[in-house]
Amino acid sequence: MKDSYTERQKSIWNKCKHPTGEYIEISDEEINQSITSRFEQQVNKYPERLAVKSEKYQFTYKELNSASNCIARSILDRSGELQEPIAVLMEHDAPAITAIFGVLKTGKFYVPLSVSYPDERLAYVIEDSQTPLIVTNNRNIEQAKKLVQKTTCLLNIDDLDFNLPFENPDLSISPDSYAYIIYTSGSTGKPKGVIENQRNVMNFTKIWTEHLHISSEDRMSLIFPLSFSGSVTSMFPCLLNGASLFPFDVGSEEFDEMTDWLVNNKITIYSSVPTVFRHFAENLTGEEKFPHLRVMALGGDKLRKTDLDLYKKHSSPDCMLRNGYGTSEVKLITFYLVNHDTEITETIVPVGYRVKDVEIMILDSDGKKLGFNEIGEIAVKSRYVSPGYWRKPELTKAKFIPDPDCEGKWIYLTGDMGYILPDGCLIHLGREDFQVKIRGYIVDVGEIESVLLNSEKIKDIAVVAREDNSGYQRLIAYVVPAINPSPTISGLRRILSEKLPAYMIPSSFVMLDSIPLNPNGKLDYGALPEPDTKRPELDTPLASARTPVEEKLANIWSQVLKIDEVGINDNFFDLGGHSLLVAQVISRVIKTFQIKLQLSTLFQSPTISEMAIVITNNMAEKAERDDIKRILVELETVTINTNSKGD
Repeated sequence: MKDSYTERQKSIWNKCKHPTGEYIEISDEEINQSITSRFEQQVNKYPERLAVKSEKYQFTYKELNSASNCIARSILDRSGELQEPIAVLMEHDAPAITAIFGVLKTGKFYVPLSVSYPDERLAYVIEDSQTPLIVTNNRNIEQAKKLVQKTTCLLNIDDLDFNLPFENPDLSISPDSYAYIIYTSGSTGKPKGVIENQRNVMNFTKIWTEHLHISSEDRMSLIFPLSFSGSVTSMFPCLLNGASLFPFDVGSEEFDEMTDWLVNNKITIYSSVPTVFRHFAENLTGEEKFPHLRVMALGGDKLRKTDLDLYKKHSSPDCMLRNGYGTSEVKLITFYLVNHDTEITETIVPVGYRVKDVEIMILDSDGKKLGFNEIGEIAVKSRYVSPGYWRKPELTKAKFIPDPDCEGKWIYLTGDMGYILPDGCLIHLGREDFQVKIRGYIVDVGEIESVLLNSEKIKDIAVVAREDNSGYQRLIAYVVPAINPSPTISGLRRILSEKLPAYMIPSSFVMLDSIPLNPNGKLDYGALPEPDTKRPELDTPLASARTPVEEKLANIWSQVLKIDEVGINDNFFDLGGHSLLVAQVISRVIKTFQIKLQLSTLFQSPTISEMAIVITNNMAEKAERDDIKRILVELETVTINTNSKGD
């Protein structure tokens, strides 16, 4: 297996060099230092260079350092030099950056809190992290006050005097000390805190710098929320290299403002999840020019082939797209580079080739290593994995396994599914839980999404599996139409049936104006509505029952399909019927009409009007058979009586 890029990937990578011809190289020795030590080196090199700029704020490296020192000394005055978590509750803006670096300068570690999260979730994080202090500002002080607990204090940075000169605290901070805890969704329904240490931050800063050829001349976006692990792959590689960082809050700013923001700030490296890029690109006409943009880094979610088309349409030929794969527990695992000449024939865009100091394995359900092209769980072996989950030793033990072959290395079980091509390229298929079993078949919902996205009628799509009241898993497709009027359910089913087997066609379709996103820019599964019990929009108009047989049959369908109203010309499968429900319908028909029917009857006659004819004919045949039996019995009785008289 090749350990790194194919020749084509290397060629694209070489073209990614900064236009100045210079980029920074971080040595292996340099990762053995604290984050703030590296940052203060940049302050000494570039004191007057722009460090962070937003709509309301602008800091040079000297100003950012001084403000962070002021916050650091205020934290030390309140809680001393003990290594402990410090919460930061602030909007997605430049002052939050000063607070984060202020926390790091104390030797403590920060816990970012999103102001958009519900108070209940924030209260849980504060309680679980056991933070003694919440750093906030005037804008969020009232929310912070509601979260204060008996052991927690507040530090309002707007009460500090930043005009005073503040020197670096000059504390001795080990690279093995914690840098932050970022809380992510947990399988128990409660968030879990992923810990990261400073050496690992320095290591992924080194890797990111090398692969994107970062220079101090670069101007990098900060779109990922600070409470999302993607933010650290923008913030630290930028500010630990003397480059300029530009926060943009997708939660409060409009996507149509992003065009001017990118151009006016001369952004050279854009980084976000694909969904944010997708929404941004939808507002573009194709006439916009981004002359300074040289790298578009997308990650944190599946990249679609259609996203590559958007990238090529809206970027210059000199701009490179970087797809990649990482987790909160292992920041950078793979890179995949694309330029305007790259052709992707499959619907799934590869996440690429492993980065330095990482080994990727594909494991089966028993933990045994699989070969090329075999699907299994993605496992990552490295020295630079997270120390584990905050205050969750059992979960840490289950997900992080010591490497039996090399002391100091760990194997992290990602819970993601994928396979490795013979040249070492990783194909990421999504979360293990998103590969669901539908009536005994394993289904990757991404495949269903890809088929619908290839239709010009569909703007966006999300397919999920949910358990119904009967305990069966069913597929639900949430569709954002690209046309008005919206495509009918019958039409969507036809599109899918041309590409997929019947068991992969969702039983329900829900039309939405937009797919809901969480503050991280990812699909918010919890915000997807449950399908209602209304009859779906079909090609066929609603037609009422005309006979008692059709009436009874419509009632059976309605009960089995859990739909309020059923038309006699509606196709059973267009209404969400599937093989298990076919059996229920036939069973009830046999019981109601006292006839014999095969399961194949409903497949051959999938509407009420057609099935009613079959039932009526069956009943007539049964009645005829009964009449013949009755006549035969009567004849037999007459014959017996006649014979007995003759005797």
